[in-house]
Amino acid sequence: MSDRFELFLTCPKGLEGLLIEEAVGLGLEEAREHTSAVRGMADMETAYRLCLWSRLANRVLLVLKRFPMKDAEDLYHGVLDIEWAEHMVSDGSLAVEFSGHGSGIDNTHFGALKVKDAIVDKLRTPTGERPSIDKINPDLRIHLRLDRGEAILSLDLSGHSLHQRGYRLQQGAAPLKENLAAAILIRAGWPRIAAEGGALSDPMCGVGTFLVEGAMIAADMAPNLNRELWGFTTWLGHVPALWKKLHTEATERAAIGMNKPPLWIRGYEADPRLIQPARNNIERAGLSHWIKVYQGEVGTFEPRPDQNQKGLVICNPPYGERLGDEASLLYLYQNLGERLRQACMGWEAAVFTGAPDLGKRMGIRSHKQYSFWNGALPCKLLLIKVNPDQFVTGERRTPEQRQAEREQAAYDQAPAEPQERQYNKNGNPIKPAPAPVVEQARLSEGGQMFANRLQKNLKLLGKWAKREGVDCYRVYDADMPEYSMAIDLYHDWVHVQEYVAPKSIDPEKASARMFDALAAIPQALNIDKSRVVVKRRERQSGTKQYERQSAQGKFTEVSEGGVKLLVNLTDYLDTGLFLDHRPMRMRIQKEAAGKRFLNLYCYTATASVHAAKGGARSTTSVDLSKTYLDWARRNFSLNGFSDKNRLEQGDVMAWLEASRDEFDMIFIDPPTFSNSKRMEGIFDVQRDHVQLLDLAMARLAPGGVLYFSNNFRKFVLEDNLSERYAVEEISDKTIDPDFARNAKIHRAWKITAR
Repeated sequence: MSDRFELFLTCPKGLEGLLIEEAVGLGLEEAREHTSAVRGMADMETAYRLCLWSRLANRVLLVLKRFPMKDAEDLYHGVLDIEWAEHMVSDGSLAVEFSGHGSGIDNTHFGALKVKDAIVDKLRTPTGERPSIDKINPDLRIHLRLDRGEAILSLDLSGHSLHQRGYRLQQGAAPLKENLAAAILIRAGWPRIAAEGGALSDPMCGVGTFLVEGAMIAADMAPNLNRELWGFTTWLGHVPALWKKLHTEATERAAIGMNKPPLWIRGYEADPRLIQPARNNIERAGLSHWIKVYQGEVGTFEPRPDQNQKGLVICNPPYGERLGDEASLLYLYQNLGERLRQACMGWEAAVFTGAPDLGKRMGIRSHKQYSFWNGALPCKLLLIKVNPDQFVTGERRTPEQRQAEREQAAYDQAPAEPQERQYNKNGNPIKPAPAPVVEQARLSEGGQMFANRLQKNLKLLGKWAKREGVDCYRVYDADMPEYSMAIDLYHDWVHVQEYVAPKSIDPEKASARMFDALAAIPQALNIDKSRVVVKRRERQSGTKQYERQSAQGKFTEVSEGGVKLLVNLTDYLDTGLFLDHRPMRMRIQKEAAGKRFLNLYCYTATASVHAAKGGARSTTSVDLSKTYLDWARRNFSLNGFSDKNRLEQGDVMAWLEASRDEFDMIFIDPPTFSNSKRMEGIFDVQRDHVQLLDLAMARLAPGGVLYFSNNFRKFVLEDNLSERYAVEEISDKTIDPDFARNAKIHRAWKITAR
């Protein structure tokens, strides 16, 4: 057998340039680039070194023979002509892979069969011994590539694909192959950064693939050092002494690297279910003292070990399937960009994405972009230097802007009367600005009286709202019986719900009063009339209040208690946020730290977002509506919380009966009545609340608490519940000042185990 061999190194599409550079560095000669492969010449030592050290290749194929072929017979005889007894024993096992077509072979299975037949026939003994087929762990794996009438017959030295390092036995929903992760790290400059002692951080680490590959590069650890089975292990041409020498050298290099002070390598993952699998993978790779993984959301990501440490932030954000809709993805990328700008100044960043347009939403320019393929999906690697010159969201300032900022800072430090200070949506003080010009109209006597009431309410409630960090609240709720409506402020929008007048009221008078009120609202609240949304609210039954009224799909961002939420003021009768439940949401936020939180009939999961903000260990939100669960995803993403907070679509009663999970805090705000086509039977809160609460209490962990509320005015809590549980009505503690006039808006109870 020759001392020099032709080798083919296969790789994922897009990695060819990196692979040829790596392979040449490992000793490959006369290297040439092909689609998804690199070809060159090498001795056996180099072939072994490529198997052991290549971070990018899928397979190392040693070419046994090239021959022309016109048909299947040429294929058979070309393979038969090889002295197969030099490569395997007659009773060994065999696997054949075939790629390409032409020369009368259009079916790869048929081509593989002809190759197998030739090898078996060559090795068949007079007693009938012959190789068997083993597709999983064969003694010899043969590959034949048909390329424009030429057959290239190779022995697969790698066995299983080299990307399978052996440490990643557990993976997430959208895994990135190890060699692709290594290629991204190399393109991002991690070998240089690691050599300089830089840090590595992944804010969406999944099961830790980037972290492990990065640590192996930094520690000079051969990626396949711990692999036990190779394609050459039982090959008769194998040179064990040569392999042992190379493996020993790699082991010694790894020991030296691992004895160096470990670099600062950290991962953060929103999904608590992936934390332990990530740690298991890291431990199997032998890198537990180098890599640490914590549960954390993108919105709270802080990568810096100290102010002077710099390094690389790398991540593979979801780009379609894991978040489900474009709006959620947009918020996620915006949060990522915001955290990079705020917490990673001076770092480098690498964002690998299948949605490069979303990369532009981060507010930071990439100085380089590289094309890759993740399977069949074209992707981009965006390389970013995190400094103000690259910011595109206002941080890149002109001299005039910097002067304005200095003036602003001087103003911020000067004393001011509280009532003179105004605040932007982030809670930062700004200079008082002239009130916007609102078109004025002459009001009727009734309209002026209505405007006076609104202004009085706004003055009182506005101070309270500003103090509490709330920019969405009820400013009027049928205070004057003749003006029967509810008026809610949502940041700089007004949402008006007209209560239908009783039949005893003259329809013309009711209509006239409504027109008076609509004329007064913009003036009294200093809101442009284009930002006033009006709906008519009748007595509701079932889930009519949740039914679509329009299809504009326009969402507005509001905030309460440090949480940002999305409301839709046009498409449904309700907006996606029940304002009266604000105190309950705030209570949940304050009590959620470290708890497993369950939200039943979750609607848009606003209470779950508050729980996540309060540090809940996990949140699970259940609702029958896919529309509202998609909305919930947007609410989580808007706050930097990924959709790894569980969102479960299903009938609550059936879900509770099937669940075996435990929760430390449960919130239930059921509809009064529901008869959805997607659930069995009809839910009636008065009739079914005992069964509902019993099922929920069965899921409550020892020491846990259940909060139950509903807005059915005639609701009566079943007396016998207090015999089984500790029941405390807390309705009066769940009403904020903006609902003080309507204290019966809902009732609420705190329920715990006795």
